[in-house]
Amino acid sequence: MKSRSTFSVLFWIKTSKDSNESATLYARITVDGKRVNLSLKHEIPLNHWNARRSKVSGRSPEAKEINEYIQHVRAELFSCYRDLKLEGEIIDAESVKKAYLKEEENLETLSSLFKYHNDNENHNLSQATISHYCTTQRYLLEFVGKKYKSKDLLLKRLDYAFVTGFETFLRNYHSKDHYGYMSNNGAMKHIQRFRKMVRIAINLGWINHNPLQGYSIKMHKNEREFLTQVELDKMVNLSTSIDRLDLVRDLFIFSCYTGISYGDMMNLDFKNLQSIDNSLWITTKRAKTDNSVRLPLLSIPLEIINKYSDHPRRKNSSLLPNLSNQKLNSYLKELADKCSIDKNLTFHMARHTFATTITLTNGVPIETVSKILGHSRLATTQIYARVLDKKISADMNALRNILESKKS
Repeated sequence: MKSRSTFSVLFWIKTSKDSNESATLYARITVDGKRVNLSLKHEIPLNHWNARRSKVSGRSPEAKEINEYIQHVRAELFSCYRDLKLEGEIIDAESVKKAYLKEEENLETLSSLFKYHNDNENHNLSQATISHYCTTQRYLLEFVGKKYKSKDLLLKRLDYAFVTGFETFLRNYHSKDHYGYMSNNGAMKHIQRFRKMVRIAINLGWINHNPLQGYSIKMHKNEREFLTQVELDKMVNLSTSIDRLDLVRDLFIFSCYTGISYGDMMNLDFKNLQSIDNSLWITTKRAKTDNSVRLPLLSIPLEIINKYSDHPRRKNSSLLPNLSNQKLNSYLKELADKCSIDKNLTFHMARHTFATTITLTNGVPIETVSKILGHSRLATTQIYARVLDKKISADMNALRNILESKKS
C-alpha cells in the first residue's frame, strides 16, 4: 500500500539583533515531518504579530495587505505541492521550496509587458500607433479591474477565457466621449495589438503558452464611406456662428481637398510649405508609413490656411489650429445633422472623400492618387476605384429605371 505524504505550511517571524521593533516573515514548509524555511523578505511589526493565528492583528490597510500576501503565498505553496504530485515527482520540502522560487521568478504582469513593448517598440512605431497601443493597454487594465477586481494581472493567468472575456468587454464598452458602442473591427484591432504583445511575452519566455491559440480574429469588410459632391458642397456652404463647428468644418474640408490624415495634418507647420512651379505645395511624410507626400494646394485649402494664420489654437509654427481627434469626431456628428448628411461622419472620411469625389471621379489617374495619399501599395488605392464602380452601377441602374418608366 502506497503511503500518503503529509504537507503543511506555517508562517512565523524571526527577530533580529539589530531591531527590537520588527522581524522578518518566514514560511516553514513541512513534508513528511521534514521542514525547510523560506524567507519572504517582509518586515512585520513585532507588537502586531499574532503567533497563534500566524497573521498580523488589526484592520489597518497595512495589516490587510500583509495578511492577503500570506494567503497568496500559502495558496502558491499548496499549488506547487499539488503540481509536483500530479507530475509524479519526488516530493520533499526542498523541492516544494524550489518550485515556489521558480514560480516567483516568473511574476511578470500585463503592466510590465506594456512597459517593455512601449520602451522597445518606440523606434519602430509612429507616435500615433504607440497611442493606439496605449489605448488598448488601458482597455485591458479596465477589463482586469472589472473582471478580476485587481489593478494588474500575472501573465501566467492569461488564458482563452481571458481573451473571449476581453472581446465581450470591448463590444459592450460605451465611452462617454463616443457615440454608440465599439464596432466589430474596432474591437478586433485591440485584440490584434494584444496578440502582438502576447507574442513578445512568449519570445521573452515570460509565458510558455499562447492564450489566443484557437481564437479567430474576424474583421468585417466595410465599404469605405465618403461624401458625394452634393454633400461636400453642403458642408462647404454651411453658415454657422458657432466657432468650434466652423473650425471643425474647415479642418475636415482641408483634409477633403488634400487627403492628409488627422495625425499628419496636426503635425504640419510652415516648413512643409514649398513653392514649386509657381504654386504652393505641401511636402511631408506619412507618420503611419514614412512614405513621402507631395501635393500642390488647391484654392480651398489655401484659403483655410490663410483664414487661421493668426488663430489662438495654432501652436508655434503649426499650419493649422490644434484640436484633438476625439473632439473633432464628436463635433462632426453635429455638423452632419446641421448639413442633413445621413452618414456616420468621421474625420477619416475626409481622406476617403479626397480619393473618390475630389480626385478619381474627376479623372485623376489612380497612380497619382496613390502617390498623394502616401499608400505603400497601389492595391490599397484600388479599393476606392471599386467603391466608385459600385456607385456608378447604382446610378446607372437608377437611370435605367427612369428611362424604362418613360417608355411605359
